[in-house]
Amino acid sequence: MTDAAIKKPGSGIAGEFAESLGLITPLERAWHFRELIRAVVRRELMARFSGSILGWMWAIFGPLLMLSVYTVIFSHAVGIRASTASHGVANYSLNIFVGLIMFNLFSELAYRAPGLLHEHVNFIKKSIFPSETLAWIAAIRALVYAGISFCVLLFFELLITHWIPPTILLLPFVIVPFFLFLIGASWFLMALGSFTRDVMHLMASIVPVFMFATPIFYSFDDVPPVLRVILRVNIVGDYVELMRDIVLLNRIPNPWLYLGTVIVSLLVFRSAYRFYMRYKNVFVDII
Repeated sequence: MTDAAIKKPGSGIAGEFAESLGLITPLERAWHFRELIRAVVRRELMARFSGSILGWMWAIFGPLLMLSVYTVIFSHAVGIRASTASHGVANYSLNIFVGLIMFNLFSELAYRAPGLLHEHVNFIKKSIFPSETLAWIAAIRALVYAGISFCVLLFFELLITHWIPPTILLLPFVIVPFFLFLIGASWFLMALGSFTRDVMHLMASIVPVFMFATPIFYSFDDVPPVLRVILRVNIVGDYVELMRDIVLLNRIPNPWLYLGTVIVSLLVFRSAYRFYMRYKNVFVDII
């Protein structure tokens, strides 16, 4: 099938709007290679916990263990008195859990993306393999694990608060642009990582520090106004706040914050795709 024969995944007003923003082409390419993406994602998911006794249960125990440790540290040992903790340790734990889910989704790709081309070098060198699909594959795999953690979050939220806010129906409007942002960031990191493996070591040093610049253990409302402006540059933190609004607080997110966050995400997705595809052969040749 040629690229000209690829059917567009969207049409109508939404499709025309996306096309005017330059978003249709990468979505068309992903749709064209959907069977390849599905097959590789399935293989990676099966291989993730192969050989372990508990298998997929680790996808549940891991986040719960991290949540327990951070909750004890920040609510007892550190003695935090932030607004997020003002309604008790249980609710504070839910706030932390939302932040961890979003940040872990980002951090998994930040750690892995610089080495994706090197990781699949045999596919890329020995076959006509569309290397740009690696970002989709890695992002979908990470999203599956985040989805498991999110189901655990909803279970505990129902157990603690005895209800699920109806604003959770807005979840796709937050997850979809965040997902596109992550794919765009992955393309940029893949490109940089093709030149030197130092990018992987750099991300291993930066991401843990970046974690504390993200409102996981606190809220933006707890930060002084001057510092709050600086932290707002962190788009991952904005998504954490948006998720808390719709998942925990039953609150419609600030429309201006949401609009700005989505615009930045789409710009990253679009510009990263154009950059990667323009120099794709260069990246592949030097790995």
